[in-house]
Amino acid sequence: MITSIVLIKTDVDRIPEIAETIAALEGVSEVYSVTGAYDLIALVRVARHDDLAEVIPGRISKVPGVASTETHIAFRTYSQHDLEAAFAIGLEA
Repeated sequence: MITSIVLIKTDVDRIPEIAETIAALEGVSEVYSVTGAYDLIALVRVARHDDLAEVIPGRISKVPGVASTETHIAFRTYSQHDLEAAFAIGLEA
């Protein structure tokens, strides 16, 4: 699983609407509204690096109101929450 953190600048008047639209996109696991230089942070989780191109420039950047994005690809996971979730995939009956 490849995890990417996408920092997003948006039209400030439309943050809730844009966040909900992005959160509904396939490959996007979470979206947070934040303080600072960016308006939203999206966590993108995909199976292959090629899938990042489909999700980030292919979907997120095309959402009306998204002005720009900056993407960071995670190398390792140190969170127990993420590790437990990864091992739980496919174990549900």
